[in-house]
Formats: sequence, structure tokens, C-alpha cells
Amino acid sequence: MIGHYAAAFERDQGCTEAEWLAWLPGAVRGHALTLPSPGTAQVTIDAGRLELAWHALPPRQIALVRLPRLAIRFRFVEVDEAARQRFMRYFDLYMQRGGG
Repeated sequence: MIGHYAAAFERDQGCTEAEWLAWLPGAVRGHALTLPSPGTAQVTIDAGRLELAWHALPPRQIALVRLPRLAIRFRFVEVDEAARQRFMRYFDLYMQRGGG
């Protein structure tokens, strides 16, 4: 998790698209979620929205282990910084898997 979230950024997520789509409704915590086309989603946040777009990346390989990856683009439109921070803090906690 990071302390500041820009209006637009990209990151890798260690999961398959099926896993991402299964986790996404819980991660948006009651905000309206739509999937307008394959590889995209929109989340309503107050009067604005978060636009998400993703595509598969080559798996990360460590020795004999292959881990799936998605490239995910986040773009907040008309969402103020405070709302962006609140939303992403929960989103990141929800999406955190394993580890300590």
C-alpha cells in the first residue's frame, strides 16, 4: 500500500483475470460497478468515477513457479484527493493477498 494515490497510475496485480473479476465487487465496497466492455470497469465514486482497464502480462517466473499477472490502469475522473485516498486505502487492503 502507498500513502498517496495520483489521479492516474498503473500497477501489476498478481492474479488471473477471473480472480480479479471475482475480487473487484468486494474491493469497491458498495460503490456502483459496471463492466462496459472486456478488460474495463467503471466505479462510481461520489459525483465522479474510477475507470479501470487491464490486460494480461506474461507470467512472472521464479525458479519453477509461474505467477499470473495483469497490468491495471487506474484513472480517477472528477474524484477529489480525499475521496481517492479513502477509496484506494480500502481497495488495496481488500486486494492484498497472502504475505504478512
